[in-house]
Amino acid sequence: MTSNILTLYSDYGQSVWLDYLDRELLVNGGLATLRDAGVRGVTTNPTIFEKALTGSQAYDDTIRDLLQADHQLDEQHLYEWLIVQDVQMAADIMAPVYLSSDGRDGFVSLEVSPHIAYDSDATVAAARHLWRTVDRPNLMIKVPGTVPGLLAVETLIAEGINVNITLLFSVPRYQAVIEAFLRGLQHNPNPAGLASVASFFISRIDSKVDAALDKVGGAEAEALKGKIAIANAKLAYQSFKSALGSERAAEQLQRGVSMQRPLWASTSTKDPAYRDVLYIEQLIGPHTVNTLPADTLDAFQAHGELHATLEEHVDQAKQQLQALDRCGINLAQISEQLEQEGVAKFAHSYDAVLKALQEKRFQLTREYAT
Repeated sequence: MTSNILTLYSDYGQSVWLDYLDRELLVNGGLATLRDAGVRGVTTNPTIFEKALTGSQAYDDTIRDLLQADHQLDEQHLYEWLIVQDVQMAADIMAPVYLSSDGRDGFVSLEVSPHIAYDSDATVAAARHLWRTVDRPNLMIKVPGTVPGLLAVETLIAEGINVNITLLFSVPRYQAVIEAFLRGLQHNPNPAGLASVASFFISRIDSKVDAALDKVGGAEAEALKGKIAIANAKLAYQSFKSALGSERAAEQLQRGVSMQRPLWASTSTKDPAYRDVLYIEQLIGPHTVNTLPADTLDAFQAHGELHATLEEHVDQAKQQLQALDRCGINLAQISEQLEQEGVAKFAHSYDAVLKALQEKRFQLTREYAT
């Protein structure tokens, strides 16, 4: 792995965040090494934590200590203790980036329960609780970008809580996220220092659209495979630029606010026929974030190419989306399906974490009793 490509990457105005977190990465110096190589933030979600918890014994000693202190501690509270500790440690490791970037980078994201993705009041309450509990200025609370989630986003931004709006798949929903952000700022008496990103998902679009194109068949459909996710993201970026240049944004920028940035999520390619760094190389541009799983980060450091690509071929992107419509494929409908599937997937992982903790709790409690 080279040590400077991520530093060069930042010259294009885009920040690389790591889409992974576990206890071993924290205590063995791995995250600090990545930070020094140019990683500028961390994202996590229930699926990531499930893999971290079930893939090693790194949490066993902490779980054992917690259970010895309180034999009645249930799985829900165990989960919160563990994830809060991880996020606090990660936030402290990333604090130098947060300070040197004047609060623009160095964030660690923590997600509210996916089971409340369609309940705005519960989302607000959970976000407030996590914000107080973690107690780090470089924390971002991840809120699903469902319609009820947008109401929560507006409230949280108004209260000065950093928010990462996640599970965004369509340009119209992304535009609604920008609106929620700006409305929240208007109700915030002192928004200076507040930060937010909007996580626009990439590879899942191509996975779903490519399958639909295969059913359509024909030369035009075949030519669109592997193109729609990038085209969709490029048009989302044009929406960001329009918002950034608006009078409403200018008013907020004068108050010391950083404009909410697009964050490209789900950037590992799912189809082995595609270049493994496709969704990094084709979406490089200013005022954006790309969050990379560890394997994709390694691949990019090994053979990634740096070019300012995000604003290239925008007209072609529009034409590709028009061609998709001619093929009879409804991208809005697919985006809605992906949102529902994304919430369900995270909820499944969340439940799997609790089940794994239940099993560990039983095992370690029995061990302690003997």
